[in-house]
Amino acid sequence: MKIDILTLFPEISLAPLSESIIKRAQASGLVEIRAHQLRDWATDKHHKTDDTLCGGGPGMLLKPEPLFAAIEELRGKDTLVVLMTPQGKVFKQALAREMSQRSHLLFVCGHYEGVDQRVIDELIDLELSIGDYVLTNGAIAAAVVSDAVVRLLPGALGDERSSQEESFADENLLEAPAYTKPAEFRGLKVPDVLLSGNHRLIAEWQREQAVVRTRKNRPDLLK
Repeated sequence: MKIDILTLFPEISLAPLSESIIKRAQASGLVEIRAHQLRDWATDKHHKTDDTLCGGGPGMLLKPEPLFAAIEELRGKDTLVVLMTPQGKVFKQALAREMSQRSHLLFVCGHYEGVDQRVIDELIDLELSIGDYVLTNGAIAAAVVSDAVVRLLPGALGDERSSQEESFADENLLEAPAYTKPAEFRGLKVPDVLLSGNHRLIAEWQREQAVVRTRKNRPDLLK
């Protein structure tokens, strides 16, 4: 897989993708991640990428010229062009799985008041949001989505079961509580069933506890 991130802040997007699982995935050749400075496609002497809004309003908007030039240069035949924006479709694990099947992702990161609508109309395949809140820029969001996608690539995780037994593996359930050694700590004990060796009972307990946790923290998933 190849991931390109188009942003005014390349360092922000790459920093969280340079450690741990994602770092190893890059080192092993599972994915190539590059971040590009949008100003490199601005043609004026000040490398200007934004301007005031037509019709008035607060803030600045990313101009179409550098975005068109950059996306047209970076996009390939099989590229999925994704705009990170609060106005987009909410990102979920099922979509992460779909995106992990693609060969090339190009993330376009909004900033200021976003991007000129003509860019969206002509060049964007998917408008995507990581939640109902606003960040300073889309570079952070692009890193979040990249992390979620890359860890689903075959070989990225040490144990392939990890992505199958975590929260949202079932879209309607969170992951069950987990414990490790010691079996007792400060009077707090690991549930006996997890020490029983009975895999059927353990699976039943995990399912029950997943429902309990989901009902407590994310009841919307059970509706």
